[in-house]
Amino acid sequence: MTRTLELCLDTFGDITDGADGKPLHAAQVIRNLVDEAVLADEVGVHGIGVGEHHRADFAVSAPEILLAAIASRTKRIRLGSAVTVLSSDDPIRVFQRFSTIDAISNGRAEVILGRGSFIESFPLFGLDLKQYEELFNEKLDLFAAVLKEQPVTWQGALRPPLKDQGVYPKTQSGHLATWIGVGGTPQSVMRAAHYGMPMMLAIIGGDPKRFVPFADLFRRALKEMGKPELPVGVHSHGYVAETDAQARDELFTDYKRMRDKIGAERGWPPMSRADFEREIEHGSLYVGSPETVARKIAGTIKIFDLSRFTMKYSAGPLPHEKAMRCIELYGRKVMPLVREMVG
Repeated sequence: MTRTLELCLDTFGDITDGADGKPLHAAQVIRNLVDEAVLADEVGVHGIGVGEHHRADFAVSAPEILLAAIASRTKRIRLGSAVTVLSSDDPIRVFQRFSTIDAISNGRAEVILGRGSFIESFPLFGLDLKQYEELFNEKLDLFAAVLKEQPVTWQGALRPPLKDQGVYPKTQSGHLATWIGVGGTPQSVMRAAHYGMPMMLAIIGGDPKRFVPFADLFRRALKEMGKPELPVGVHSHGYVAETDAQARDELFTDYKRMRDKIGAERGWPPMSRADFEREIEHGSLYVGSPETVARKIAGTIKIFDLSRFTMKYSAGPLPHEKAMRCIELYGRKVMPLVREMVG
């Protein structure tokens, strides 16, 4: 496979602080996010991904609507989810929403399907967490059938069967770009290979090298299944400022607030400054000057032989203005350096 390298950005629409240090209303966060995506388009970022959450610390519960708004104000940037929580959604509606975005954006839509790392959508939509695996497996199977853009005949256990059912609108190209988000289990890797969908590895802690075996397994499985080689991507957190010290100092407090809030729900101990520095030096935080961040991204691209690297630039209450500067540095300085380093 001839590799094309894409350098992208992700956001979960974290509730950010305003100039007075108080949290902004979610409505303002959403408007700011549109401006962030417009800037990303202007500085040459290849794609923007928007996560789906159903909790107070994130503003985006309907990423498709936000992506449609972004589509109307951008020209080139790819528009995706990060991720779409398929387990608690309807596969046919997901396809219809993204094929509509694909039409609005003239072919720039894509969807990353996943189970998500939060479970709030299950009780919200009346779903049983005991069916966590069953829901995702069955809905993914139906989505794969819909993706063929032919009349769907399909049968599962959790919904009535379909017979020669048309799904509209179809995409103009006949193909909706679809990835599977993988958190790091062999079963998830094999699922992506089985359906012949590119794999996006979410690496949010620890040494990225630990995940290389999953990329190897994916490629080996595709080969053994007689399928063509497919793209592998990595999603990790990061932040860019003019210098290493500035980036670390600006990010630490807000990143810690986000991480400790989520960690308290999951039984993690609070993060110290030493933990933060260690994660930058040896883990999966891409933080520093453009040169430092580019060097680390290039290293990750090489060890995985990636087609895509995506940096989550939003971090809890980190202010919109800092996010905008990070996006500008990423597009104008980090990306050219990465291309040069990777060759």
